[in-house]
Amino acid sequence: MTYDLYIGDRLFSSWSLRGWLMFTKFNLPVRSQMVGLYTGTMKNDMVDLAPARLVPAMRTPGGVVVGESLAMAETLAEAHPDAGLWPTDPAARATARWLCAEMVAGFGALRGDCAMQLAHVWQGFEPSDAVLADLTRIQELWAHARTVSGAADGPLFGSYSLVDVFYTPVAARIIGYGLPVSDANRAYCLQLLSDTKFRQWRAMGLTVTYDPFPYPQDLKTQDWPITSPLKARAVTGLEAENSHCPYSGDPVTDCLELDGRIWGFCNPFCRDKTVADPGAWPKFLDMIERG
Repeated sequence: MTYDLYIGDRLFSSWSLRGWLMFTKFNLPVRSQMVGLYTGTMKNDMVDLAPARLVPAMRTPGGVVVGESLAMAETLAEAHPDAGLWPTDPAARATARWLCAEMVAGFGALRGDCAMQLAHVWQGFEPSDAVLADLTRIQELWAHARTVSGAADGPLFGSYSLVDVFYTPVAARIIGYGLPVSDANRAYCLQLLSDTKFRQWRAMGLTVTYDPFPYPQDLKTQDWPITSPLKARAVTGLEAENSHCPYSGDPVTDCLELDGRIWGFCNPFCRDKTVADPGAWPKFLDMIERG
């Protein structure tokens, strides 16, 4: 009973990030299928999903195709009522739906001027008045959510829910462009971006290089603020301490070096996503702890 989820490039596709978090944060079974947003193959990659034409889109275990993130969210919540996708309290649940719907329909200036990118932080970005107005509205909605839920910090409704999913790419824009928000809201953004699942998404995105870089800015950059203290690098050879990949269990073909020790993986993708953020992968951390 596994869903098929169709997503675009992880560093840039904010809607795909929402779709992926809907599944992974609530432990719903899913297979991810990549759609070529920047390779010119998107139309052909999605031909079997017609009339869906944008990512994310999903196919249910029963074969039903569902497009649009909010429709996907409601479909999953209906099919998995015990997964906790929406808050349980009726007032909180209604408010969470409102915030998600306004996110889907609004904030055009923020989206247009600050395309999501997860590679680095732009330095010196000057937001327009329209972007500042969007930020004011977002913070107003977040404050209202906390008034309804009583949650002073952390997820907007106390426990992580779909509303946090829908606003994670907003948090990525706020942090990635150094946009002005209150200290409390910046802390909320950083918490969303420190989540292990988000870090895994970003690490997988960093396995792909782009030339030219999409959505360039004539600005200097600084490092992304959430990184692992562990520093790894890809190496050649098969002198790994482990014989099988910590993720798939398949034989080792590609290796990395971490603190003078060599660890192996079943393919370059498994290795490179681990190099990008070694601390984001519990199975890898468990393996090196067992040593």
